[in-house]
Parts: sequence; C-alpha cells; structure tokens
Amino acid sequence: MRRFYLPPSALRAWAHLNDVQSNGITFDYILSGERGLGVTATTDQLEDEATLLKVPQSLVLSLENVWIYAKSDPHLKEVLDAVGEYAHTARGAILIFLLMQITHSTFEGYDKIGVSNPLSEYIKFLPPQIALPTFWSEDERASLAGTSLEAALDSKLRSLDRELTHLRDSTKTIEWCRSHWWNDGPQFLNFDDWKRVDAMYRSRALDLPGTGHAMVPCIDMANHAAGDGTVALYDTDADGNAVLVLRKGKNLEVGDEVTITYGDEKGACEMVFSYGFIEDSMTSARELFLDLDIPDDDPLRLAKKAVSKSAPGFKIFAKDDSTDWEGDFVWLVCVNEEDGLAFRLLHTIDGEKELKVFWKDVEVSDISKLRNLLEQERYWEVFQLRAIATLQSRVEQQLLALDRSKASLSTTIPKVDQTDPSFRTAMKLRDLEEKLMLQAYENFEAKDRNLERIDAGSRGLEKVSEI
Repeated sequence: MRRFYLPPSALRAWAHLNDVQSNGITFDYILSGERGLGVTATTDQLEDEATLLKVPQSLVLSLENVWIYAKSDPHLKEVLDAVGEYAHTARGAILIFLLMQITHSTFEGYDKIGVSNPLSEYIKFLPPQIALPTFWSEDERASLAGTSLEAALDSKLRSLDRELTHLRDSTKTIEWCRSHWWNDGPQFLNFDDWKRVDAMYRSRALDLPGTGHAMVPCIDMANHAAGDGTVALYDTDADGNAVLVLRKGKNLEVGDEVTITYGDEKGACEMVFSYGFIEDSMTSARELFLDLDIPDDDPLRLAKKAVSKSAPGFKIFAKDDSTDWEGDFVWLVCVNEEDGLAFRLLHTIDGEKELKVFWKDVEVSDISKLRNLLEQERYWEVFQLRAIATLQSRVEQQLLALDRSKASLSTTIPKVDQTDPSFRTAMKLRDLEEKLMLQAYENFEAKDRNLERIDAGSRGLEKVSEI
C-alpha cells in the first residue's frame, strides 16, 4: 500500500497540537554517523531529572488504547474482533492499528476506511526505510550465514507469513477488507506492508512502566546509546503520562543529542534483529541463542518434544572474563528412560488424555524443574558431562558453519556495497559471535576435564568404600 509522509519540521507543530509538552528539546536530523532523526537540546539543561518530554496517556499506542480507539472506529473494531486472541496481545493489536492508519491514508473519498486520530498523522513522520534484516536483500542476508541471526531471521519471516495468512483468513469475508486489502494491485496489502508495520513496532516499542510494550510518539524518536552514553530515561508519571526525564548526574548543552537505551543487556544478535545496528563501542556479542534438536535415534524423542514448553535450544552468554550457558531443554535432551525419565498418558478430570513426564516416579510439572531433580542424583556429574558434550558439539557445529560460509562470502562481497550499513553490521556480528563461541568452546573443554576428574574421584571413593 502507498504510504504518505510528513517532514520532520512539522513534528513540533503536531506535538503542540496534541498537548505533548517539551522542555528545551526539538526533533532534527543527527549529523554524526547514520542515526537519522533524533532528539536534540535547544537549551542548556543542568537540573537533575528534569522532564524533557511529557506525552499524554491517550497518545501512548498500547494494547489498552487500541481497544479504546476501536470504540469510535467500527472498521478497526471489526478487524480486532475477527482475528480473535491475536488482537488481545500488545503486538497483535498495535500491528493491526498501524495497518489501519496506513489504510486510512491510502484510500480517499467514498473508499475511505477508518477514523482519523492523532496517531494517523504521527505515523507519517516515521521513516520510509527501516534497516531491519527482514528488509535486507538476498545478498545481505547471505552475509548472516553461520550466525545465530540466520536461523532467527528465517523463523521470523515464517512467523510474519503465518500472521498475514491468519489476518487474511480471518477478514476475507469482511466486504471492505476484501476490496481494500485482498484484491490484486500495488495499492493493496502485501507481505512488505506487513513487514513494515512489524518493523515499525519492533524498532520503536518501549517497555513502558505500568503499561507494557507500547509505542510512545516523540519519545520513540530518541536514538540509542548504551552505558554512560544514555542521557535520558523514559517512565510513567502519576497521571499515566509517558515522560522522558534527564538522567541523574547528566546535563545538556545546546545541540547535544538526547539519547535513551534500548537495553544495555541486549546481545549483538538481538540489536541487529530488532533495530538493525550494532553500536560501534560494542566489543562483545554478549549472548547468543543456538537451536538444539533431539537426536532421531532417541526413543523418547516425540514424547520429549510434546511435553517441552522451553525454547528448543540454549543461550550462551559472557560472564565476567568467561562464559556461561542456560537452557532447560538441554537437560531433557541429556537424560533417558534408563536414567529414570518416563512418560505416562493420564486422564484428566474432564475425561481428556494428557501426557505427563516423570523422574523416578516424581511428576515433573515444569521442565525447568528437571535440573533441580538431577542435581540431587548421585550421577549428577555424569549428567553434566552429557550436557557439556552436547553443548560443545553444537557450538562446534555452528563454528564450522560460520567458517564454511566465509568461502561463499567471497563471491557475495563483490556484489554488495561494502560501505552499506547493513553489510558492515553483518560483518561485525559475524566477528563478535565467532569470538564468543570460540571462548565458550574453550570453557566447555575446561569444564569437561574438570567434571571428568570429579567423576573419576567419586568412582574411586565408591570402590574404596566397597572394600
């Protein structure tokens, strides 16, 4: 669908018209780097925790407010009702709302759909190009081969396709949806449109205290800076308004950029996935997630998959000068029937059948509790050895995939502009993740040797006690 845009110079007028209160800041293009539109200071600010922006609660694009808007917009209400539970999630409701605003501005006259509101105009200030990997070219995506983002991006694109299919199947019987969205033609809804509202949401959503995930006009224009570079914090005041407050101990001079943090703890992969960049100052991948499958020859494979609600994989993360890992799914992979794992099909009180998992006759109501049960076993070191072997093998597999992809990259590199921000971001991600995985592999090796010594010592003590 066609999108219409408003110049950034008109944003201050929109803010004033909609009672957004600003204190010594404006919205302008940031000249340094590739930061685009941002928030800058127009006066010196020396007061600790001064309020720089106050956005009325009614302008916060949240799950609750989408349904409030729907009370006066029958077209929006019709779609929200049609898609069912999806519209009762923040993501689902907000994406549908954004799509409705674009639809509202695309069609004119008797074809006009929806009701105009302040956010109908605000989204026209959002940039036409969003650098998230869901919009990368095939060659740019090829540069992700061997990174944890490769699988995450493939999964995301499949998820977006399922969401769009659900939207189509749920609304294709609604007459105006059929005529405005599902006919063929450049002005009608397509996969790129759905990717665009997804990118708007993911790249701008804030976890607003007291509200949850939401888009906050004007505050979401602030760019990211981690650590000491974070100038301001977003919060909710006593009246439910969203506020941007100068960080304690910070001050501003005219022309300074006002930055917020999108999450200092986020890893390189998540930063690229959600925002399309990695900070220049970032020297560690911080964390990454690798998927993990249950071996085909595991006799309990299907049962394990049926009961597990944990993500099928594990997270590696930097910890001080070393690495560590977490993943409940790993422990399910590493134990079997001969160890004490069992599955039983039980009848519920309403007559249905439910698969339950047990560890030595103790029901495991939550897979996250399996590790606690294993820790109490005399063979805990053995189970740890199995887990470490599984993790080390999977990390080695990923490192090999990353290494093999370097050869194919040699044919891709000449086809892309190496100064392109997306390509440079991908190259940095590859480097940071390789360093983290190499360190994790070495740490697993050391952990394995240590556990083997402990296990051998335990077996030696057992033999002595038998004499």
